[in-house]
Amino acid sequence: MRMTKKVARLIDRERVCRVATVGARGMPHLVPVCQVVADGKIYFASANDGRKALNLAENPRLALTVDLYAEDWAHLKGVMVQGKARLIARGPRFRKIRARLYRKYPQYAREAALDPSDSVVVEVAPTRVFAWGLS
Repeated sequence: MRMTKKVARLIDRERVCRVATVGARGMPHLVPVCQVVADGKIYFASANDGRKALNLAENPRLALTVDLYAEDWAHLKGVMVQGKARLIARGPRFRKIRARLYRKYPQYAREAALDPSDSVVVEVAPTRVFAWGLS
């Protein structure tokens, strides 16, 4: 499924999204991540031994959300994406997405550097997209 331009812009513009994964034992895991959008897919990174990466290795299905709260509920905006994840541990795609993450989040390189020896990039291919307030 393709994201609309408005949905992709919202996800790429915002600084954080929340990602929910479930491992083989069925325990949900929900964490904030720093994301970028490229070529119709959503990307974020993880330690290769982080719970979200371990869960996605066992079960590649996930959900993520970006939302903008407003006290006036007529101005609520957001998107929830369900998708399938692919773990990228090295190679040109890893380097390309790492560079995009470093551009968007300059502190990333010094605070949580991504190296193929201990990190993965997670590529999310959307299968369902639910958006609200983006008219």
